Amino acid sequence: MKLNIALLAGDGIGPEISIQGRAALEAIATKFHHKIDFREALVGAAAIDATGEPFPAATLEICQAADAVLFSAVGDPKYDNDPTAKVRPEQGLLAMRKQLGLYANIRPVQTFQSLLHLSPLREELVRDADFVCIRELTGGMYFGEKHEGTEEAWDTNKYTRPEVERILRVGYQYARMRRKHLTVVDKANVLASSRLWRSVAQEMMNEYPDVQTDFMYVDNAAMRMIQEPRFFDVMVTENTFGDILTDEGSCISGSMGLLPSASTGTGTPVFEPIHGSWPQAKGKNIANPLAQILSVAMLLEHFGLAEEGALVRRAVAASLEANVRTPEIQVPNGAHYGTREVGEWIAQWIAAH
Repeated sequence: MKLNIALLAGDGIGPEISIQGRAALEAIATKFHHKIDFREALVGAAAIDATGEPFPAATLEICQAADAVLFSAVGDPKYDNDPTAKVRPEQGLLAMRKQLGLYANIRPVQTFQSLLHLSPLREELVRDADFVCIRELTGGMYFGEKHEGTEEAWDTNKYTRPEVERILRVGYQYARMRRKHLTVVDKANVLASSRLWRSVAQEMMNEYPDVQTDFMYVDNAAMRMIQEPRFFDVMVTENTFGDILTDEGSCISGSMGLLPSASTGTGTPVFEPIHGSWPQAKGKNIANPLAQILSVAMLLEHFGLAEEGALVRRAVAASLEANVRTPEIQVPNGAHYGTREVGEWIAQWIAAH
């Protein structure tokens, strides 16, 4: 297979983990005789510094011409600490999602046997937890009408029936491929937008009689994720709730550096780790590249390359079992491995297996 990949490294630790994601993809291409062409492009603070825009037109063109985007992270303290800044790195991420029509964010949450002890939750609670959060990505408060003043501000949480229907269908599709259990998360007891979500879901559930559908308020879902994460199979929710809940999911796996994601819709799909740019770690060779590499596995599986994706996942599991880990997940007195060393080890493991 021939794939054209847009490589958007972004800010902070982004360039460091991007290199390792690319290395894993190149190792797969060599082993399975695929041809992969990469085109690099600017996004986030790096793009603002170079062009004044967080998602320049040239970057959009490269993404639209690609088969997929392998993205890393955006964010920089010089913008975070300036509340008056009119242009921010995160606007580039929102623009990319909107302009590529990426309305569905797929975030798997799973545990690794060798890392159960790292979760702040008891091992017996998180063992075998394995669920997917489907987050609506282009609606809600992040994109609704806004007003910001010195005395008053608001964000509009607007959804339309077609927006809700299309994301629910993604949720049902994933549920059918898994354990046939879909949980719709909302706040229908308070929010009008959530009542629309619930009414649409109640209509659609009759189209999917093979899937068990249940409904849960977001506060209860947050509590249930901690108390009983194995309850969930596929969770579908709106933009803001999904953003918060999937970060909470990192407590289950033991590290945010282990969670990949895919964003799909009408345009070029984007594959990325869910963690941020961690600017404090920039250039220190300590960032965990595993979420980026697992995003490569999701990219491969998206194009029907199941064997290739499975090999990447086995390589990641093998690195954890061998204690080839970055500092935040290394066992006590374990050998030191940095971002570069972990990525190189995984690429070599792929080549050898």
